[in-house]
Amino acid sequence: MDRLLMFIATGAGSGHLPKAPGTWGSAVGVLLWLPLSRLNAPAYLLAVGVLFIIGVFCAGAAEKIVDRGDPSIVVIDEIVGQLITLSFIPFHPVTLLAGFILFRFFDIIKPYPVGWIDRHLHGGLGIMLDDVVAALYALVVLHLGIRALQFL
Repeated sequence: MDRLLMFIATGAGSGHLPKAPGTWGSAVGVLLWLPLSRLNAPAYLLAVGVLFIIGVFCAGAAEKIVDRGDPSIVVIDEIVGQLITLSFIPFHPVTLLAGFILFRFFDIIKPYPVGWIDRHLHGGLGIMLDDVVAALYALVVLHLGIRALQFL
């Protein structure tokens, strides 16, 4: 069971890749977005919600397995964050790249309340929730950018 939990928590092992595991996890999120983006809105949100719940459980279990708080190999939070960021965008390489960069930006700089959540909430929920809030920032900026470009 631990192997399955770690497989999910590490984004199919992408969290073990060298240098910047969060970036690798985000890349997995983009790859997962490709088939999920074909779903209708309720089904997409349901899929992301289910993955969030699974992520809370698996990230919390991974902390206990490796005996370390918020271990860098856990990237399920980046995967879910990327899926939130890319919600309902048009399929285009520029929008995918912009969403990827925006999410990584907000996940790294941790504007309030992202940083507060990261420091004060622990366990699986804390691991997942700071990335969800960073993704919401990225989602808003990405959609505002898309709208602004439509008016040019």
